Amino acid sequence: MLASGLLLVTVLAFLVVLVLMSVWKQRKLSGKLPPGPTPLPFIGNYLQLNTEQMYNSLMKISKQYGPVFTIHLGPSRRIVVLCGQEAVKEALVDQALDFSGRGEIAVFDWLFKGYGVAFSNWERSKQLRRFSIATLRDFGVGKRGIEERIQEEAGYLLEALHKTNGALIDPTFYLSRTVSNVMSSIVFGNRFDYEDKEFLSLLKMMLGSFQFTSTSTGQLCEMFSSMMKHLPGPQQQVFKELKGLENFIAKKVEQHQNNLDPNSPRDFIDSFLIHMEQEKKNPKTEFYMKNLVMTTLNLFFAGTETISTTLRYGFLLLMKHPDVEAKIHKEIDQVVGRNRQPKYEDRMKMPYTEAVIHEIQRFSDLLPMGVAHRVTKDTKFRDFLIPKGTEVFPMLGSVLNDPKFFSNPKDFNPKHFLDDNGQFKKNDAFVPFSLGKRNCFGEGLAKMELFLFLTNIMQNFSFRSPQAPQDIDVSPKLVGFGTIPPSYTMSFLPR
Repeated sequence: MLASGLLLVTVLAFLVVLVLMSVWKQRKLSGKLPPGPTPLPFIGNYLQLNTEQMYNSLMKISKQYGPVFTIHLGPSRRIVVLCGQEAVKEALVDQALDFSGRGEIAVFDWLFKGYGVAFSNWERSKQLRRFSIATLRDFGVGKRGIEERIQEEAGYLLEALHKTNGALIDPTFYLSRTVSNVMSSIVFGNRFDYEDKEFLSLLKMMLGSFQFTSTSTGQLCEMFSSMMKHLPGPQQQVFKELKGLENFIAKKVEQHQNNLDPNSPRDFIDSFLIHMEQEKKNPKTEFYMKNLVMTTLNLFFAGTETISTTLRYGFLLLMKHPDVEAKIHKEIDQVVGRNRQPKYEDRMKMPYTEAVIHEIQRFSDLLPMGVAHRVTKDTKFRDFLIPKGTEVFPMLGSVLNDPKFFSNPKDFNPKHFLDDNGQFKKNDAFVPFSLGKRNCFGEGLAKMELFLFLTNIMQNFSFRSPQAPQDIDVSPKLVGFGTIPPSYTMSFLPR
């Protein structure tokens, strides 16, 4: 009896100490950080945040505390949130180096643990990013070579769509197979057959894990990752799927090792393996197996989900706005005609189509909270001092919907990117690829894919929904780390 009483007192005393330490730590920093709601011990600002509407919750808090504020996700994650074009640009461009660290995405960090080009920091990030950009360029990204790969893949997609004979289909995996094959040809040296069961399994794994980050449970993982990773729930299936993706990449790397020609690299993996051999005597090298597998997975994943999801949202928006679809068809017929494939250079003569693609990206708002950054040192920002290591959420959605730059940000309207003469105009608040030193280095490839896939499809097909345009709901299914469009079916009708 006495022993159990002592145990209870000890546990209570331990908890009190934890609470006091938490409060002391928060107060110690409160005079330096931007303002924000008072966090509670253990749960942080959980009570002020709706895990089903995280982006909206943060924007609501910004109305009270301004465009720069602090929140606490769970017991240990302190986040500075930046809202609006001015604050985001000031941090990521004007103070680019200070804000160039990478923050966490808890679900993905379970696997990546700071390895690979996307989620690494400091010297590792610099080495891997520099190599990745140069190697992608070597394999044609930004050049005519990659355009030919995209055109070839568009041909396979058009063939698959013709085979549907105008039936109602879910376009999700038609698009992801096509988009993924472009990146597959770069990193693996080959494309996959559309009916390849392993390929379809990989695509489902990527889609599932990306969508999970936007669910309520996914956002709980962001707050309480150390606890959630040990609890039963849908996160365990996501961890299993991410591990399956890693195993697939590791198998591909092993196959490359078995028939590598150091004098003739076929793809990204070969180039990395050759660089590993060249750097093997460098004690500070970041070119080793773990970074190879994780960087390849970064490219494969990002090169699939971002573009295919944007196109999927785009088709839904065009069915909702048949007048916009009709104008694109007219511009394609006038500039390209029906007897040749569209070329990337055609976009210079197709301002309306270019404006629509930009408006699809703006409206779909794929990564509304951005990918978390981290300050690399104690950083003075406006009237605040942000301690080294603090994570930063650059709210890209707040920039893409900034009323100072877009007259009616909640409406889908290509005129947001057209001047009074109907010519395409740039907009400083168009930031779907983020800004600064950690912006998406696949931006050039993404722009080329969006234009060529959309115009190839629309040159050959018109779209039909089972619903009347006024009945089509274009509001997202989920908004968390990503924006997930609603599920739908559509017909591709030959023109």
